[in-house]
Amino acid sequence: MVCESGDFFALDREMPELHEGDLLAIMSAGAYGFVMASNYNSRSLPAEALVRGDKLSLIRKRQTWEDLFRDEVELL
Repeated sequence: MVCESGDFFALDREMPELHEGDLLAIMSAGAYGFVMASNYNSRSLPAEALVRGDKLSLIRKRQTWEDLFRDEVELL
């Protein structure tokens, strides 16, 4: 999740080339963990995973576009 134009994941660090479907673990996200996630700028909420040792469990599904707009109502 990137909220502002000044946000970054890896400043002045070399990273491997990533492709669609690759997984990237950011081990410490500070204030950008799920607890601070919001729908600011109509961004859907991210999935949440739990990593324990060598096991990975999906504990919250990624919010879909349908989820994002489900509670919208039409104004008369």
